Amino acid sequence: MLRQIRTAAENAQDTLLGDLLGGAALMVTLVAGLYLPGLL
Repeated sequence: MLRQIRTAAENAQDTLLGDLLGGAALMVTLVAGLYLPGLL
């Protein structure tokens, strides 16, 4: 099982940065959406 995880991580190396940026963008959108009603 550990070998499968390692293989999957090696194969997804080129998309890892894009996935991290997408996750960060979703988190920023979530936080902004939660705080925006309180600011208005």
